[in-house]
Amino acid sequence: MDTIAIIDFGSQYTQLIARRLREMSVYSEIFSPDSPSMDPQRYKGIILSGSPSSIGGKEFSFCKEILQPTIPVLGICYGMQLLNTLFEGTVRPLSKKEYGKQAIELFSSPIFEGLGKEEDVWMSHGDSVEELSPHFDVIAMSKNGLISAVRHKALPYFGVQFHPEVTHTACGETVLANFIRLCQCKRDWTMDLLLHMAEEEIRERVGSHPVVSLVSGGIDSTVSTFFCLRALGAKQVIPIHIDTGLMRTGESEEIVELLQRAGMERIVFLPAKERFLNALQRVSDPEEKRRIIGHLFIDLLDEEIRKLDSKAFICQGTLYTDLIESGKGCGKHAAVIKTHHNVGPAIVEEKRKQGLLIEPNARMFKDEVRKAAKALGVPPHLIGRHPFPGPGLAIRILGEVTFEKLELLRRADDIYLDEIRKAGLYDAIWQAFAVLLPVSAVGVAGDERLVGNVAALRAVSSIDGMTASAYPMPPELLERIACRIINETKGIARVVYDITSKPPGTIEWE
Repeated sequence: MDTIAIIDFGSQYTQLIARRLREMSVYSEIFSPDSPSMDPQRYKGIILSGSPSSIGGKEFSFCKEILQPTIPVLGICYGMQLLNTLFEGTVRPLSKKEYGKQAIELFSSPIFEGLGKEEDVWMSHGDSVEELSPHFDVIAMSKNGLISAVRHKALPYFGVQFHPEVTHTACGETVLANFIRLCQCKRDWTMDLLLHMAEEEIRERVGSHPVVSLVSGGIDSTVSTFFCLRALGAKQVIPIHIDTGLMRTGESEEIVELLQRAGMERIVFLPAKERFLNALQRVSDPEEKRRIIGHLFIDLLDEEIRKLDSKAFICQGTLYTDLIESGKGCGKHAAVIKTHHNVGPAIVEEKRKQGLLIEPNARMFKDEVRKAAKALGVPPHLIGRHPFPGPGLAIRILGEVTFEKLELLRRADDIYLDEIRKAGLYDAIWQAFAVLLPVSAVGVAGDERLVGNVAALRAVSSIDGMTASAYPMPPELLERIACRIINETKGIARVVYDITSKPPGTIEWE
């Protein structure tokens, strides 16, 4: 199978590069520059990722010998700057970061075949090429007068200062497709092959040991559990659902019913509402909430595992994005955007070290998980359900979490989702939810003064969750939703709509 290697310098978009290649049916593997245990001759091409670091800042143990004269190389952002410095060029910091959509002028080059003379691309860098390497030619310039792309004069090496992997770069798919063509890669990578490899890995690693799978109710944990069920059978898989009290209305009951219909024989249901609410008392910091919820999840899971074989495996629904945003990039240089409840707790990391952690989704993005779900027989209504965070409603209540606030948010969220379903927009929106803000506002109920909470509504369009745009909700629908929430929740006095994109924001508020 033809493969492209990606050297990860800690960019938040590194895994997105891999995903884009898989969309084009080309397999890719990611390596750290700290320990690039790769034989370059095994790969048809090499991509050097971006990085939160600067060329003149953090040093990476990068072995230049990885770059072979006959193997095409594409440097992206930091990767382009690295190529320039490796070949006697220099890089300087910019007084103002070049960020967001920028127009660039393209010159003739095989990496830009099929593109116009000018394209809009996504930039995100604080450094720029100062002195161009004598071995490279400029093949694109930004409107700011900065070098946007380079090409080696003799070798099949290319560098782009922009990010072709993000959807904001409309021509990015063409740039990557041109690189695949230059690598002479066969496009023979499929989702069926990915499913087969994941199942084979589960069987090989687990053997006859039991697998305890924590099922939160979202598509991620459901798919990872179904992976184990298909690979090992119902007798080896022990699905556990913990009722945290942080779920949406009726979800815990729906989860147990789903597992029963799938043929699970050893379902464990743990009622734990009071434990979670008690643990969250007087806690307002979002990272502390995530830490508490994550550790309590794992503590409860550990209690169940102790009743079983000491060699029992844990299965969880960790995605690529979970690892990226928690700073678990391949080279451990990625910045921590937010902590995910299933990434980092000591017990989980200990299981990881022992080789007793199964993460079937850890090479997939959200949209790929949905494709896997369909192949695994997950019901369509669950496949199409909007993403829901592991810590649940706790991170959609800004400030302290209480029973009263949870009930208020549950009702507001129900009304919101009900109205967008009635409007026929649910499937057109990637994710929609309500957030309870830690502020109060004055309103009018009848002829009386009303003081209540403020609810924020969030809806985004996205493909993979790595980037997102605010959904253009019809004003008349927003007005109807706000009216219902204020009239029916008896505790919310004002409703606002969030129009922040990602980046610079995140999809969730916490």
